[in-house]
Amino acid sequence: MAEARIEAAGVVLVRESEDGPEVAVVHRPDRSDWSLPKGKLDPGETFERAALREVEEEVQLRCVLDEELPSARYRDNKGRSKLVRWWRMSIVEDLGFRPNEEVDEVRWLKPKKALELLSYQHDRELVQSLLKDH
Repeated sequence: MAEARIEAAGVVLVRESEDGPEVAVVHRPDRSDWSLPKGKLDPGETFERAALREVEEEVQLRCVLDEELPSARYRDNKGRSKLVRWWRMSIVEDLGFRPNEEVDEVRWLKPKKALELLSYQHDRELVQSLLKDH
């Protein structure tokens, strides 16, 4: 029997500040890590819908999809095959961040600071690719 693949959708949120672009990074208390917002698809859910849902659930932002970014394929910490599709998004409405079970802190950082804080190489690569645009 074929191994079930875990499917997830992730978000790169960028906003402009007076000093240039800032990237949102989230702290996940259950993993004690810093990452870009992402999460697994619900049954029957599309990658795009999952990305929009995750950003609203984790950081309380309503967004629209912009460009799709490079996907990541890897083995998760349980050894399962995982595919994460990523999108850059634009914020439509800020609902006001409230710490929750999944994310207890959100930081808006300059890309170079985000690179220092992020726990995972693929997240850093996504942010690094944004630096080339500026």
